[in-house]
Amino acid sequence: MSIQEPERAVPESAWFKSSHSSGEGGECVEVAVCPGTIRVRDSKAKTGPVLSVAPQGWAAFVEFAARS
Repeated sequence: MSIQEPERAVPESAWFKSSHSSGEGGECVEVAVCPGTIRVRDSKAKTGPVLSVAPQGWAAFVEFAARS
């Protein structure tokens, strides 16, 4: 896992929000699936840092979150 400056090569259309997002702002993250990595960013700070996670790590996180 690493935090890096925003990846300009990821098109805006690649980012998506959770289906649980109300669309009214608040706390939400956006995710982009890229070759070999999953990118995560704050939906309110689109020009802020981007978290890069290996696909296996992302899968483990999603599995854990689904059980919580």
